[in-house]
Amino acid sequence: MSVYIDATSRIVHDQEQSLALVCPHCLITAHITPAAVPGFEDLQAHKPKHVGLVYRCDACLAPIFLRFTARMYGANRVELAPQFNEVERPRETFAFMHLPEEVELFFKEALTCYSSGAFNAFASMCRRSAQAVFADLGETGRLRLYDELNNVRAMAELDVETFTRIKSVLFGNDSDPRPNAPLLESYAAGMLLEIMKDLLYEAYVRKGKLQQAMMVRRFFVDEKANNVTQLASVTGTDSLK
Repeated sequence: MSVYIDATSRIVHDQEQSLALVCPHCLITAHITPAAVPGFEDLQAHKPKHVGLVYRCDACLAPIFLRFTARMYGANRVELAPQFNEVERPRETFAFMHLPEEVELFFKEALTCYSSGAFNAFASMCRRSAQAVFADLGETGRLRLYDELNNVRAMAELDVETFTRIKSVLFGNDSDPRPNAPLLESYAAGMLLEIMKDLLYEAYVRKGKLQQAMMVRRFFVDEKANNVTQLASVTGTDSLK
């Protein structure tokens, strides 16, 4: 994959037609178009290690800031690494309505850390979220979620190293002065995010949605029974024919 800025300050990307990402503003996966590119002469004069470009989301037209690593400064081009970092990450969302207040508070802050790229702060808040869950559900709930973690490991086919690091974050010994070690990079943090969502869904959201659905069903059954009783009272009969 070739990505470079030519002598006319134009960005050239051989995968430009298929360049798409989740927009941090409208949260839609959309194609992005270059909107502002640093000048070639300025880059040659200062030779920064990283180069920032502004793209435009084709869905909502909002600016999206990307940071590329400069690979090589040539006479007629500045070659960039094809991988880029999103300066603004899409906001992570979750169905919080069924979570206890303390768990909701901690996990909201965890998602904020993740969206900001602060992965180890994210891990710390995930641990606080997990501790709040264990305090709420008790030892039985803790063991149930530990079993669920092992199920997720099997389904997702997580490698041993990543699984061990995530388990250390969520189920590490509380007496450990550094319960969140080892540090997490973007991949492990992403896996931790999906696992936290799954564990919270199993612990609270699934039960809450089921109870809500059963309540709605019960309401309509009771409403129908009341209507039948009222009609029978009006007609003076015990049943409808």
